[in-house]
Amino acid sequence: MRRTLIFGLAAVLAAAGCGVGETPQPEGGASASAGGKVELSFLVFETPNLDAAFWDAAIARASAKVPEVTIKKLVTPNIDRTAYAKQLDAAGNLPDILQSVNPAGFAQAGKLAPFTDAELANFIAPKAGAIGGKVYQLPYNTQVIPVVYYNKDMFAKAGITATPTTYQELLDISKKLKDGGTTPFIVGGGGADTWADMYPLTGTVATDVYKKTPDWLLQRAQGKVKFTDPDFVAAAKKIEDLAKNEYIDPAGLSRSYADTEQAFRDGKGAMYPMGSWFATSADANKPSFEVGAFPWPTDDGSPVTPTFTGGGTLVSATAKNVELAKKWALAFDEDKENNDAFVKADGSIPAIKGYTPPADMGPVYNATVAIYQKGMQDGSIFDAFSQEAGDGALPPGLADKAALGVQDLITGKKNAQQFAEFLDDEYAKATQ
Repeated sequence: MRRTLIFGLAAVLAAAGCGVGETPQPEGGASASAGGKVELSFLVFETPNLDAAFWDAAIARASAKVPEVTIKKLVTPNIDRTAYAKQLDAAGNLPDILQSVNPAGFAQAGKLAPFTDAELANFIAPKAGAIGGKVYQLPYNTQVIPVVYYNKDMFAKAGITATPTTYQELLDISKKLKDGGTTPFIVGGGGADTWADMYPLTGTVATDVYKKTPDWLLQRAQGKVKFTDPDFVAAAKKIEDLAKNEYIDPAGLSRSYADTEQAFRDGKGAMYPMGSWFATSADANKPSFEVGAFPWPTDDGSPVTPTFTGGGTLVSATAKNVELAKKWALAFDEDKENNDAFVKADGSIPAIKGYTPPADMGPVYNATVAIYQKGMQDGSIFDAFSQEAGDGALPPGLADKAALGVQDLITGKKNAQQFAEFLDDEYAKATQ
């Protein structure tokens, strides 16, 4: 989960030497060492699923395993922890440990400490997100982006008896829903949450571009392909056409991420393309209807499962004690109770060897994991566009620009070709 930020805080933070939402410290506890322990700052973010109590409990569990460390928790002012980390870094206050911050830019500038192969031994995809062959962010979690969550009651009322396996079938059921007075797709992205409009495009890029060329973004960095090439334009054209056919309601783009989820819960649309983290929200706070799940379909019906693996903790290269910070980060990400908590609160699919989720997980989560497991079995795992990390990733800031461009694509301000040209122009600016 992602995106944007308030930029007026850097000078204040530099002067005050503290972060928004910082956990209060005991008297005299602001030093680098408290009671003989090393005090390390840890940047987290809060959401309705991952609230203050969640982070406090997870921090306590990791700290119990690394008693040499005490943690000073910092909280981002909104969900965009990467932009906030950049702000702190610019003020000379990069935290010692950071949670789910995009390493791009930080790693290349020497700001982060790499993890060794031995430290990554317990991870299923130890090289996920590697930058120049080195891993700076623990690849502890997998998310499927998008899963198409759907309202089973609306499908039944429209006479839809099966989920689509081809893209034409997706269009057919969209038409049937619209003809019956139901908005097919709930898509939002208002305010600070522009990232939330990306997921239909993330699906079509996976099916139309990455399925043919899995390292497409790496080739883009090498100048071998462009966004204006036919495959990417075709992926964007599908989104343009969904909007033109009124299968996506442009008015929904004014909704925040939370309001978009609520619109789906309120029955304002039948399908909700979202990251797999929605699964546990649907199970924990059940809507009045049963929620189903299916992967974004391809033209020919062959499977494609767009995923992101990474999202774990990072350690500053200038942490007060880098080795202890890495030890604590590993304890945080590998702890079974912490992973169970992430699963229950945020629909995580932990990428830790030997990990099994709690047996009492709900049906939407289990359906989501089944999509991922099938992707693993049939070899259909591909990157999720705009979520990539490591060498094969968008340049810093371009995912935000792409999300704004998708809004223009949906509202008709840009056609697919113009959207692709916009991305090529922004890519050139970001890599100058």
